[in-house]
Amino acid sequence: MPYPASDKTALWERVMSWLVLVVSGVLEAVWATALGKSEGLSRPVPSVIFGVTLVASMVGLAYAMKDLPVGTAYAVWVGIGASLTVAYGMWSGAETVSVARILLIVGIVACVVGLKVLH
Repeated sequence: MPYPASDKTALWERVMSWLVLVVSGVLEAVWATALGKSEGLSRPVPSVIFGVTLVASMVGLAYAMKDLPVGTAYAVWVGIGASLTVAYGMWSGAETVSVARILLIVGIVACVVGLKVLH
């Protein structure tokens, strides 16, 4: 006997929550980087990018928290944003690259994946 439609909907909503959460985490890295490039919100283009991506990231996080536990969603969101922000800094040359930094970023990513697996 097939699953009731409500079970299929619940599964789809959970998958969508995770996808939106990941995109929101990426947007967190974008707004954090834009904030740094805005020079105290004095440069218009990075300031606008900061504002738009900040709002979009928060809306996505709020959406994901409708179906996911607050602690897990927040930790995943921050982990993705922090990892990508540091990785971009190293890639662009704004931050130094070292084995220790790379291992620490891998550790953050592993913890985020662990939270998803345990959920």
